Amino acid sequence: MWYHKPVINEELLQSLPNLKIVASSGVGIDHLDLNLLSSYGIKVSNTPSVVSTDTADMGMALMLASSRRLVEGYQMAVSPETEFFPANWLGAEVSNTTLGIVGMGTIGYKVAQRARAFEMKILYHNRNPRNKEEERAVEAIYCKKIDDLLQQSDFVLLSVNLTPQTHKLIGKRELELMKPTATLINISRGLVVDQDALVEALQNKVIKAAALDVTYPEPLPRDHPLLKMKNVIITPHIGSATKKTRRLMMENMIESIQAGLAGLPIPNEV
Repeated sequence: MWYHKPVINEELLQSLPNLKIVASSGVGIDHLDLNLLSSYGIKVSNTPSVVSTDTADMGMALMLASSRRLVEGYQMAVSPETEFFPANWLGAEVSNTTLGIVGMGTIGYKVAQRARAFEMKILYHNRNPRNKEEERAVEAIYCKKIDDLLQQSDFVLLSVNLTPQTHKLIGKRELELMKPTATLINISRGLVVDQDALVEALQNKVIKAAALDVTYPEPLPRDHPLLKMKNVIITPHIGSATKKTRRLMMENMIESIQAGLAGLPIPNEV
């Protein structure tokens, strides 16, 4: 499967009686009905490890672009109407601020490693804390309650899998807990955020800004309010979109398929 295609449903499975494995690109498996596949005895694999570095880079890129108003600055610099650059046009600092990472898996941890170079204070919320050695390596502080992280963070970065537990994890209540100067960054899945609540929070200045590599749907309808806001950056779900990583993803999928057909242990089996 590449870009969630083809769609795996019962009709397709019934037409493929010899199907042994579904190899899906990327980390997320929310597009797959694992119970349905299991009922047909079909194994599933994904490609989690190869996407983590690029996706972490993307998270940092969105944080920097949003805080320094990079898109707005570019538009000003190239606009035919620009005659001078206003001296009071200001962004916000990233260095020495507080980053809250929701989901400290492989990607979240790599974001933390990068954030340390910016001398950021790092908070994180996870189902379980990382071990003490890993925490010390990035000077991260575990928040058992997500509320504590939201209240303290200047930037909240979402790096969780989409599950029933994380569906609309960030809604009206959570957004209202954030600082009015805070920025929400989402590099996980669009449905982790209640998008209507986010629009309302941005319009009413409950939070300052949002930087989103993911939305729902993708792409958004062209008249969606998020597309018209100056305090929002949206990119087209390109966290893993580098030439090297996409090639490695395909190689991982081929390895899983070959193992599945040969009856061997499947790398990255879900």
